Amino acid sequence: MDPVGVDWIGLIRHGESSGNVAWEAAEAAGHDVVDLPERDADVPLSPEGERQGKALGRWFASMPREQWPDLVVSSPYLRALDTAHLAVPGHSRSRVDERLRDRELGVFDVLTKHGVARRYPEEPARERRLGKFYYRPPGGESWADVALRLRSLLRDLDGRRVLLFGHEITAFLLRYLLEGLPERDLTTFARNMVVPNGSLTSWRREEGLWVLERESETGHLVEEGAEPTADEDAATAV
Repeated sequence: MDPVGVDWIGLIRHGESSGNVAWEAAEAAGHDVVDLPERDADVPLSPEGERQGKALGRWFASMPREQWPDLVVSSPYLRALDTAHLAVPGHSRSRVDERLRDRELGVFDVLTKHGVARRYPEEPARERRLGKFYYRPPGGESWADVALRLRSLLRDLDGRRVLLFGHEITAFLLRYLLEGLPERDLTTFARNMVVPNGSLTSWRREEGLWVLERESETGHLVEEGAEPTADEDAATAV
């Protein structure tokens, strides 16, 4: 994957959302359904997520200008948009791109893992057969579907240093696309890792190859007085 003219790409996962909090609580309680009044695109940041976004803003404000991104691209989902607005307010080159949105879950929307197993008992077996990367829930997207739109987005980037605001699955799939991480390694990695809210993962280009520079780092949140959280996204867990 070779975005022309780009030599640094950073990805910030959105701050903790009210959906993250509700999903974790519903899963822990063994409920089938997550109590969320909003559609997924409109789920806001939690109070802790807002603190994380403001901490990102203080951190970026303290950076030398040569380390600032010259292009900012955000998922259209409210939790990512609000994180971007808090982190780099008024950036001169910022845009929203629907290709950065979270994975669509189709009939699994607002269901916990318990709910999926109880209401669609045939689906876990189908996922095991197809594998996590290619399995597509009814009416939803596979990881491969999300990778396809991210691949298209990367080709259209037109900055030297590009900062993306996205979701947990974005961080996993950028490793697949930029580093060439094999499917088996990607799914094993994702199974054993939660990308923290407000964390930064970044890559730099070295001799034509993309090299991982930072992996889900949260030290900037701690430095700026915010509590890191590692709430799993339903889009990667279910």
